[in-house]
Amino acid sequence: MPVPRLLVMEGNSPETRAEHEAAGGVVASAGYAKLLQELLPNVVVDVCFPGDPSVELPHGTTLEGYDGVAITGSSLHIYNGGIEITRQIELTRAVLAAGTPIFGSCWGLQILTVAAGGSVRRNPKGRELGFGRSIKLTEAGRKHPMYAGKPDVFNAPTVHLDEVETVAPGMTVLATNAVSDVQSAEIRSNGATAWGVQYHPEYPLREIAAIVRRIGPRLIGEGFFLNEADIDTFASDLNTLDQDPDDKRLAWRHGINRNVLDKRLRCCEIANWVEFQVLPTRVKRGRG
Repeated sequence: MPVPRLLVMEGNSPETRAEHEAAGGVVASAGYAKLLQELLPNVVVDVCFPGDPSVELPHGTTLEGYDGVAITGSSLHIYNGGIEITRQIELTRAVLAAGTPIFGSCWGLQILTVAAGGSVRRNPKGRELGFGRSIKLTEAGRKHPMYAGKPDVFNAPTVHLDEVETVAPGMTVLATNAVSDVQSAEIRSNGATAWGVQYHPEYPLREIAAIVRRIGPRLIGEGFFLNEADIDTFASDLNTLDQDPDDKRLAWRHGINRNVLDKRLRCCEIANWVEFQVLPTRVKRGRG
């Protein structure tokens, strides 16, 4: 019996990946691959880089050989266009055409939406940063397997400036909050099923800290921080909580609850994707 095989689509350009590592972070696809390896023992995780125009991408029957595809976040903006973006939309459409399950985080939800016929815009309410607060499941979300074991209202690590503007055909909104009407959704397209979230269940707190350091000047300009020292304090607190989730003082200071600090709860959506989408697909395709 072949071992499980997953593909991670890295949403960022080579430049952003380098900047993120310089800020102390882990490249998004590497972090995602590590989590998937924890959730599914013996899995083989491949990574592709559609945001790099020089890299050849998988296609056709190769995509059917995967049991699932995960799409990372990205610093790109779909409405800016360009080959780095069109390649990702086209690859996502190819995965949907292959009938392979997809899970998209943040940029992943946005790419899925556009690939399936919806649209994305810059959020008129501005950036959602650090933690998505009071994300509430819709009636469809409360019944959906992606949220098995998740509270009806929760917080989650997040950083995004863009949001879904128009839902695609076959798209069901599963969660919402005061910042974005679409915090998660299921997309059914051409017989394929994709799950997407606007937040980042895959991110440990140290990754939010790295992002804040990487884009610090923009965040000061947007009014989130007073200065570099303010950024350093916030990032340092998150790094401390990452190492010690039981630090009540810092958890209280930043309003971070167990939905975020408990890794099992934080990553629940991705674990459920593996259980309810990836593994059944393996069985259906005679691989498990």
